[in-house]
Amino acid sequence: MTFLDMLRDATARNHSLLCVGLDPDPAKFPTHWRGDAGKIFDFCAAIVDATADLVCAFKPQIAYFAAHGAEGQLEKLMGHIRAVAPHVPVILDSKRGDIGSTAEQYAKEAFERYGADAVTLSPFMGFDSVTPYLQYEGKGAFLLCRTSNPGGDDLQAQTLADVPGQPTVFEHVARLAQGPWNLNGQLGLVVGATRPQEIERVRAVAPTLPLLIPGVGAQGGDAVATVRAAQGGPMVINSSRAILYASAEADFAQAARAAAMATRTQLNAASLPA
Repeated sequence: MTFLDMLRDATARNHSLLCVGLDPDPAKFPTHWRGDAGKIFDFCAAIVDATADLVCAFKPQIAYFAAHGAEGQLEKLMGHIRAVAPHVPVILDSKRGDIGSTAEQYAKEAFERYGADAVTLSPFMGFDSVTPYLQYEGKGAFLLCRTSNPGGDDLQAQTLADVPGQPTVFEHVARLAQGPWNLNGQLGLVVGATRPQEIERVRAVAPTLPLLIPGVGAQGGDAVATVRAAQGGPMVINSSRAILYASAEADFAQAARAAAMATRTQLNAASLPA
């Protein structure tokens, strides 16, 4: 199955638009594991086990593993997800953006070493930075398009005077991803949940692309506004901290499940006709 096939299947099977982001910070682990980077796999595996039937995807953020020398634990976690939730796609959040042989190595890392189904990429260096990932048949690639951080305005919101229609940079990225760059139907876009009006603009430009939307929960994104802005095409709505750290005690996995279930219910309600 391709990444898009897996995403559609998991969305339907689990009745879910929710992606759980796996951003393991040992400083925030439950009291009995607090500060122990050796427990990254155990923590994430417990979250996966508790939420696997509630999500459309998992999204491990590679920096949280690499910073602690825990790449081996990430490999083990990827295998664990395959074992307990083989129908749930895994998006490796790496935000790579290099070109040439370096990009080829990053693609090999994501898809061969870790076995990810999709990755996040920065398109700043152009199509050259995307093509090595598209060589992997059936894999997905989400391009950073309109992010939630304040500094995103520095580039993404600027108008391109020399492009027909004078779109913003983020609208131009969406057009490229919907059109000439999407050679094999593998591309999606990353848009932040805290800007629902701009999610609508991205969706208008890219009606068929899957949108990966971080920022619901601890980052303040409104779930209802997010879903309604992204309707019309596939969406993957990510929540990390609000689920991972729903409890600081031994019941953290049960608390994560409860938080994920509540978020899934909220997202599903928002997707119904008003």
